[in-house]
Amino acid sequence: MTEWLADAEQQAWRGLLVLNGRLQARLNRDLQDRHGISLADYEVLVRLHDRAEGWRVRELGPSLNWEQSRLSHQLTRMERRGLIERRDCVTDRRGAMIAITDAGRAAVETAAPDHVTAVRRLLFDALSPEDVSHLADLTARANAHLDGPRGSTGPGCA
Repeated sequence: MTEWLADAEQQAWRGLLVLNGRLQARLNRDLQDRHGISLADYEVLVRLHDRAEGWRVRELGPSLNWEQSRLSHQLTRMERRGLIERRDCVTDRRGAMIAITDAGRAAVETAAPDHVTAVRRLLFDALSPEDVSHLADLTARANAHLDGPRGSTGPGCA
């Protein structure tokens, strides 16, 4: 028998879905309009920017919580635009490395200040310091629960 969500749970769940969708759409539109990159481009570029040696493809997908097919299409689009490059993996000839290009580095470094300003404007300006602390605690607990044995679904790509 299904245990349906209580009214407060339903309200919280739907609110979370709406908030996430609206934030993603607004941040994506802002990055597209101001910098010509998508939010997905930005997420990949941030990961690559922070790791000079690049990422193995099989590690990058799970770090983004993306399915392999989404990652593959995204990387192909970004490679065509010169934001990233694929390299052979030195330690495993079957593997591929993804690295940021100079153009990708410039794109993320130019977009980052505006992106942070947008995140602050769209989310954090509406919250008190206590709200931010509670939000950080709630998201940490929910993510820890998802990482646990009952909530784990495994990585999104091999």
